[in-house]
Amino acid sequence: MKYIFIINPHAGNGGAVQQIRGQMKVLSEAERSMCSLYETKGEGDATLYVRKYLAENPGEEVRFIACGGDGTLNEVVAGAACEENAGVTCYPCGSGNDFVKIFGGVSNFTDIRRLLSAKNRKIDLLYDGSRYADNVINFGFDTTVAMTVANARARKGRAGVRYYTMGVIRALIHSMRNRFTITADGEVLNPGGEMLLCTIANGQYVGGSFRCAPRAVPDDGLIDICVVLPISRLRAVSVLKVYQNGGHLDREDLKDVIIYRRAKKVEVTAAEGSAYSLDGEIIYSSHFTVTVKEKALNFAVPQEESTGAR
Repeated sequence: MKYIFIINPHAGNGGAVQQIRGQMKVLSEAERSMCSLYETKGEGDATLYVRKYLAENPGEEVRFIACGGDGTLNEVVAGAACEENAGVTCYPCGSGNDFVKIFGGVSNFTDIRRLLSAKNRKIDLLYDGSRYADNVINFGFDTTVAMTVANARARKGRAGVRYYTMGVIRALIHSMRNRFTITADGEVLNPGGEMLLCTIANGQYVGGSFRCAPRAVPDDGLIDICVVLPISRLRAVSVLKVYQNGGHLDREDLKDVIIYRRAKKVEVTAAEGSAYSLDGEIIYSSHFTVTVKEKALNFAVPQEESTGAR
């Protein structure tokens, strides 16, 4: 097995490369001989590198270890999706590490030796017709939040939970009633064509601490969809607190505003100029369709018995 650490040099407050090199000192000489490091040069570079490597080394068993946050992981996943000889895992040292929370959290992925020995498991991916998402696709209120985070990342090279909170405040002012119509396996979920937010999920978490899809399982062949209908700002504050801890699906007093479904296909129509966020990437589109690509990725999970997924 070949192991390639793909490192976002801006991650870990700019110290990701030194952090990984320091961690590699615990490996034996034989283990280090199977490893190599690649520093990404900019947005999208990790995907291009993975695809180029696989094209130049057909059939080689290789594991790509994404060293950064959810954005770096998404780029590596996009390059390795549907490639039988390629596996992916991550060393989470970025500002956001939401996807791994469904597999035991950040601490389960910070021992490099265990990342090398972890077994691959097949997981699903979301697909919008041209891009893959390992975690979530969201829009409405959430996209306003994601734009705030993306702008901070563009200015500073990174963005943490503080910027997500700033985005929530901005969205409470500007994005309380959004015109999107969501159809899941032929069922229109919001016939009025309005909503506060919608999350189309493979993972469970978004924004560093919000458990948006608490029932999502990344290898069940289904997409989880959570829609929150328009509500007042006053009610939104209390709903978001419950939404953060994942308790929103079990609250009787929220059943009038929360719709939760599982489906194979989700179609979304919106006004011109609308946008959605795919694992943090902002994409402008007034019509898109999301399908599930079953067992499309080999994802290596240390200590699989401790994960939250079946």
